[in-house]
Amino acid sequence: MALRGCGRWALRGSALHGGGGCGRRHRGHGPGTPQHGALRAALRKIIDREINPFVDKWEEEGQFPAHKVFKTLGQAGFLGVDKPTEYGGMGLDFSYNIAVAEELGSIRCGGIPMAIGVQAGMATPALTRFGSDELRKQFLAPTIAGDFVACLGISEAGAGSDVANIKTTAVKKGDEYVINGGKMWTTSGCQADWMCLLANTSEGPPHRNKSLICLPMNLHGIHIAKKIDKLGMRSSDTAQIFFEDVRVPCKNLIGEEGMGFTYQMLQFQEERLWGVATVLTPLETIIQETIEYTRQRKVFDQSVLHNQVVHFRLAELATELELLRSLLYRTVALYVEGNDVTKFASMAKLKAGRLAREVTDSCLQFWGGMGFTSEVLVSRFYRDLRLMSIGGGTDETMLSIICKFMETLPRK
Repeated sequence: MALRGCGRWALRGSALHGGGGCGRRHRGHGPGTPQHGALRAALRKIIDREINPFVDKWEEEGQFPAHKVFKTLGQAGFLGVDKPTEYGGMGLDFSYNIAVAEELGSIRCGGIPMAIGVQAGMATPALTRFGSDELRKQFLAPTIAGDFVACLGISEAGAGSDVANIKTTAVKKGDEYVINGGKMWTTSGCQADWMCLLANTSEGPPHRNKSLICLPMNLHGIHIAKKIDKLGMRSSDTAQIFFEDVRVPCKNLIGEEGMGFTYQMLQFQEERLWGVATVLTPLETIIQETIEYTRQRKVFDQSVLHNQVVHFRLAELATELELLRSLLYRTVALYVEGNDVTKFASMAKLKAGRLAREVTDSCLQFWGGMGFTSEVLVSRFYRDLRLMSIGGGTDETMLSIICKFMETLPRK
């Protein structure tokens, strides 16, 4: 099935092409339709040819070549699946972005899908929705094309899930903002060309004094302090960055001043759904590889899989995984229809983090001594997917959000 059309990629001869013009916004019914499957199949070819053969090398080196990988994905259209066609995107709805995220889970590590997620679905939603045409041409279009590597500057040393507590400032002086402060845990920060930066632009209330700014990373006063040595996600570089009197034009403001916190909360919903989607395939792969290993591994003259505790546990995990997939698909369908999915997205993110820990821990145990080596996939995902319960909002933050919707959270 040919996939080129509408200036970039489209599914020729399928419902995706639709007979409408290139400006038409195509709508699917959920991430599991044949059209979503065709998109995934095209991406899988790139993963098998351009990414997976090199994953072990990049994991060992502690960094993958983001510009090279993103250019390959950008040329194929996969960095702007749900972005407007006038900026190089496919113009599809968000469910197709989730289909891409799910297929990225076939990459045999967690770091690269995470970095692609920042590029395609975490640093750009606010810019896409609220940025000026000039900003979108300057930053969004080259990010979709894979010419720019993007990063997201939200977390700080003293403010992770507590976004309202950030200290970085952007003080207006004439027609420029002067930025001081620092960011922590910045995915792709060592290679990024620009940052979607959240900073305090006034002294007002913490939920109304923040703004998002497109910040070129080659400006004077930006210091990449170090590449952080992490437990997992080894192939994705993570930076600590400081800003010292960095000057950026006021026109680089995304949307309205003081609306940054609100914009970022909207971005978080897409980020969390993307994160959930990227764990489905790895968990499925781990369960299947564990079945295959325990079937051939003999202990006391019978296969490990023969033990009821093993095959029952794997059945439980597979069931939990399908329930998570169903929750994700339902949430995405509601989101595409324009509904507020904050509660369901938080539930899915919470469940994904906990299930990732359950699956990797249980399966690693069934691998025995081999599971404690770096030679098998389960040990890599044991490390990588642990981040799911921390990054993008901790489990505890998700629980607080859910409780708020249930009206069970104690009032301050």
